[in-house]
Amino acid sequence: METAVNVPYLTASSEASSDGDQRHPLSDNWARICGRLQTEVGEVEYRTWLRQMTLGPVDHDEITLYLPTRFLRDWVRSQYGDRLGTMWNGEIAEIRRVELMLAPDARANPPMPVAPAMSPVLGAPVAPVAAMRAVAAAAPAVAEPRGDLAAPLDPRFSFEAFVVGKPNEFAYACARRVAERPSSPGFNPLFLYGGVGLGKTHLMHAIGLELTRPARPQGAVSVAYMSAEKFMYRFIAAIRSQSTMEFKEQLRSVDVLMIDDLQFLIGKDNTQEEFFHTFNALVDAGKQIVVSADKSPSDLSGLEDRLRTRLGCGMVADLHATTFELRISILEAKALASGVAVPPKVLEFLAHKITTNVRELEGALNRMIAHANLFGRSVTLDATQEVLHDILKAHDRRVTIEEIQRKVSEHWNIRLTDMSSARRARAVARPRQVAMYLAKQLTSRSLPEIGRKFGNRDHTTVMHAVSRVTELMERDTAFAEDVELLRRMLES
Repeated sequence: METAVNVPYLTASSEASSDGDQRHPLSDNWARICGRLQTEVGEVEYRTWLRQMTLGPVDHDEITLYLPTRFLRDWVRSQYGDRLGTMWNGEIAEIRRVELMLAPDARANPPMPVAPAMSPVLGAPVAPVAAMRAVAAAAPAVAEPRGDLAAPLDPRFSFEAFVVGKPNEFAYACARRVAERPSSPGFNPLFLYGGVGLGKTHLMHAIGLELTRPARPQGAVSVAYMSAEKFMYRFIAAIRSQSTMEFKEQLRSVDVLMIDDLQFLIGKDNTQEEFFHTFNALVDAGKQIVVSADKSPSDLSGLEDRLRTRLGCGMVADLHATTFELRISILEAKALASGVAVPPKVLEFLAHKITTNVRELEGALNRMIAHANLFGRSVTLDATQEVLHDILKAHDRRVTIEEIQRKVSEHWNIRLTDMSSARRARAVARPRQVAMYLAKQLTSRSLPEIGRKFGNRDHTTVMHAVSRVTELMERDTAFAEDVELLRRMLES
């Protein structure tokens, strides 16, 4: 191939020139390089940093690639410049140098071609906006027959992306059943309840996505998903515009109606009455209702009795607070989807520190991954504590000896009673010494006070434990990391 001539600037996605009959001479080579890059660096990394590269001119043994911003140009040049040069030389031996430059007109340059997109996974896009938009753009289109009325369904919130554990397995199973066979006896309505950030909205989107899937064996059905607040606003707007009949007909023509955060209807008597009549009309017509709230129907004080009774007559499923094991599973899934290596000790640290809200947990991990991507740094415990200081501070609490004993017992899988028992087996004595060491480091209790909390032991026993643990930490790196992890999880 002749490469010693200047080639007019064309983007990598260009298949032909403006007259439609001339292919870019290097487009096939470029497409193969793009595919290999995507395989090598991973989907998220590729879309965040490399997708916006475009193909520029060739001059003798040098080829130019354009990037839309100086930040991207400098980053790609420092991280991938050598690799790009090797790839181009492998494609065309005459090319020995790759020059990365700022695009003359970034707005006029469409992005480079990409390899087949991976299925979107919840949490896969990290904080950079370009990556999030790219994943959203690659998501498969979902049929939404009631788009004029309902909120859009998020393709990231699929059943496949939902991490199942003991606290949510029943709710997940019920949601799956409704998605497979809507209006099944005993499952209409389906009422999901639980605290903030436990997965209610995710399951509702998953139901809607499954039911509107074009390839669904039973055929796609019409779904209307909206928050209770939006239901109220649409109802008020219909009253003001004197179009309440049209509003009623729209709602009652769907096959599945999903209302999120029903608690927002408390105190809105007219809206509750309209929802009650819509509820009855749909159920009587054999249509499915799915509702979520922060409490069970019986605990939603402020709802009309007739509505509370109807909501409780179907399947009521709760999502409990997450366990440590479930939080670890969620973090592992998100970290794997991100393509960034996150050490297990960092995942354990986050799972111990952020315990109440899965959204906040995922947000903290995404923030760490974004920081690692933007600055080219590894994810470490030190970096985690630095980057997430504001989040961690909000979860700080005063450390007690009882809390230290419980955390250490869980970490080494011993009974809590062993902390104050007379057992001297090493498997028990070593964790007990670590707990004494941490009590001395993290609390203001005196040595005699600490000794009393550990089965009325003498203060000299506590002194020996502190000395022994300090010595072991200096000699054993793995042991020191365990103690450091426990300290970070406990300290304020």
